Amino acid sequence: MKERHQIRIIIFGLFIFLTFTLLVTRLYQLQIVQGDYFRLWADRNRFRLVPLNASRGIIYDREGNILLRNIPSFTVTLIPAYLPDDPQAEAAVYQRLSELLGLPATKADAEDILQKLGISRGDAGTGGLSIEEMVDEVRAIAPYRPLILKRNVDREAIFQIEEEHLDLPGVLVEADSLRQYPYGELIAHLLGYIGPVPAEQVEAYEAKGYDVNEDQVGLIGAEAAFEELLRGHKGEKYIEVDVAGREVRTVSENPPIPGKSLRLTVDIALQEQMTQALQQGLERAGAEIGVVIAMNPQNGAILGMVSLPAYDNNLFSGGISVADYRRLSEDPHHPLINHAISGRHPPGSTFKIVPAAAALEEGVISRQTRIKCNGTMWLPDERFPDDPELGQTFYCWIHKLDRGHGELNIISGIANSCDIFFYWVGGGFLDKFSGLGLDRLARYARLFGLGEPTGIELSGENPGLVPTAKWKRLNYSERWVTGDTYNMSIGQGYVLATPLQMVNATAAVANGGTLYQPQILYHVLDDTGHVVQNFTPQVIRQLPIDPLHLATVAEGMEAAVAWGSARLAYLEAVRVAGKTGTAEFFDPNIPPDDEGNLPTHAWFTAFAPVEEPEIALVVFLYNGGEGSETAVPIAAEILRYYFGE
Repeated sequence: MKERHQIRIIIFGLFIFLTFTLLVTRLYQLQIVQGDYFRLWADRNRFRLVPLNASRGIIYDREGNILLRNIPSFTVTLIPAYLPDDPQAEAAVYQRLSELLGLPATKADAEDILQKLGISRGDAGTGGLSIEEMVDEVRAIAPYRPLILKRNVDREAIFQIEEEHLDLPGVLVEADSLRQYPYGELIAHLLGYIGPVPAEQVEAYEAKGYDVNEDQVGLIGAEAAFEELLRGHKGEKYIEVDVAGREVRTVSENPPIPGKSLRLTVDIALQEQMTQALQQGLERAGAEIGVVIAMNPQNGAILGMVSLPAYDNNLFSGGISVADYRRLSEDPHHPLINHAISGRHPPGSTFKIVPAAAALEEGVISRQTRIKCNGTMWLPDERFPDDPELGQTFYCWIHKLDRGHGELNIISGIANSCDIFFYWVGGGFLDKFSGLGLDRLARYARLFGLGEPTGIELSGENPGLVPTAKWKRLNYSERWVTGDTYNMSIGQGYVLATPLQMVNATAAVANGGTLYQPQILYHVLDDTGHVVQNFTPQVIRQLPIDPLHLATVAEGMEAAVAWGSARLAYLEAVRVAGKTGTAEFFDPNIPPDDEGNLPTHAWFTAFAPVEEPEIALVVFLYNGGEGSETAVPIAAEILRYYFGE
């Protein structure tokens, strides 16, 4: 009996020894052999490297008024690794976050919401994802990386999240900044907005050091054009966190470098007056789309740029809703498009400054040349000149009054905007008069900056169109005829231009022949407010045209205001030069009138004072009627404000 008892003691002792040996061995393996490995993982759970976003630069107008600023905001993030292991507890976290943030908790919830809005999953993009789906996308890839659930969360929700933080493991509240645009629609097209990195540009932004999952970038307007100046450089801090992923202390910190601030060339007070004048002019004309641009003709600085209808870029701060974006993108008048640089249209008679200057320079006409306008002219067919049925009648706008302009020189031709005068100048007439012809007309149009982007910093600029015989043959399988040259000479037919191109061409006449690159950046400021980069005029080209010939064109434009087609732009104390334009166009949604006439765009370009030009203007009304009746009064109101009348 005693021996059996001793055997049990020995066996029990051996068991304790073996157990202790195993524990020591395992402890040795964990602490000594694999100690560094587990220490690293423990530190990874306890310490995190957190990026510190740099504040984006502020944007001011030329007088120092704030056009764009940063305001405090809160962002709610979620670290997937700290979510509960229990699926039901995890689902409870999703559900509570859904209630607090207004986001769908599950995929089924998201589909129900989109179905009610009438939006497909594909159209909604990442904006249609639920909290569950967002977590599932990153859980296996970066479980310890904060996932942004929502930006610009209201304070009440933030207070509730902080109060319930023990029941919301992994949910963090981060102080952030939000872009605020105090003037909203007034200058939205110039400023633009920021948003997530576009999917098609992910690689390009990653190469520049962006975190494409979190960073906001300029998507359009000045925000996009000057992204590299505005963005600044991120900092970082090394922090210790608790078991819920919340910060306990900061171990070390490398502060961020804020972005540069900008002063633009625009004057917000002038911008406001321009907008008001354009809105009232659109109402009088019964039109919906319009543009006004003001430029300094001596250096290319944009003083104001208005495109209506506009949009409130504050809608994009913190992420625009699917419903708001759908409303803006489906608007038939395209408020998201800057029509000042993206809309290309037949320029009508504003284009006549090009053949006028070209004809004088090429010796096609002189100041003394006189051409008679009878209101109509008949052009025989080039192949069958003796067959009157194959010929074509061309009209001057004044033919509606059953009369012509009579004999005109270049001054009165511009002042009265006589079409027949410019038919002859551009296309000639049989063997009686040799006009410029297509090649020279197209070459001078390109010299004035048409048919190519002006180079303004804003994205989305349309190059317009300067047609050629080859272009027509490739696009219409037809040869170029004299009638095409006639139409082009008065800004009709195939020639297309943007409002920005036309004001730039007008500015080149005003300043004596320098075509500048339009610019909106005036000064770059560092974080202390000191100017680190000044405005520098950029010359595209010096026009190969005698300044005396350009002065003659300007004289004709001044006559248009003094006694010609633009008399409504006349100012008592300031000499104004201008050129009206009325351009027919085709739009399937706008039928011809009762007499079969196509609808017309209204144009007007101007500069003042004639002797020392300070401002060049263009006014454009889509489907605005007669330029002399609808566009000129808008410009006159803006000029009166600018010169204090």
